[in-house]
Amino acid sequence: MVEGPPLRADAQRNRTRILDAAEAVFAEFGSRASTEEVARRAGVAIGTVFRHFPTKNDLLTAIMKRLLTQLAEDAGQHDLFSFFTHTVAQAAARKTAVDLLAGSGVDIRLTDAVGHLAEAMSSLLEQAQRTGAVAASVRLPEVMALLAGTCQGALHGGWDEQLQSRTLAIVFAGLKHSR
Repeated sequence: MVEGPPLRADAQRNRTRILDAAEAVFAEFGSRASTEEVARRAGVAIGTVFRHFPTKNDLLTAIMKRLLTQLAEDAGQHDLFSFFTHTVAQAAARKTAVDLLAGSGVDIRLTDAVGHLAEAMSSLLEQAQRTGAVAASVRLPEVMALLAGTCQGALHGGWDEQLQSRTLAIVFAGLKHSR
């Protein structure tokens, strides 16, 4: 992905349109998705797509960074349990992009985006512990591992609302009664 000075307003709008279109195209076509279709749906020339995202993996990485950033921003609107539920639902909704990126063999760096999400989760965990909703013995690494594992479960087939609800109930009971 091309890094550099802040984008002009029109370039930022194009980038946003490209990312929005890419999410829809990858969800619809999976690995067969073409950057030409992304450009068409975004209403930009293919060169504009490549200026922002030189490779398909750059585009997929940008989608994941945007998702993680949005989740971190969303955290302020939730308590720990509703945020957990929201995040798992987002993972299920973004299944195609995550699967494509994971199968690409490309080593991506999402450290900053994951760090912001961890900071948001830490605040939610502390709040939940202050109110007694989560055991004081629970630590952030466990919560992040539970979130990652539950999101991973949502990425695989057979995940429906009932399974999500039952799985989250078990996770939440464990957080409340941990020793």
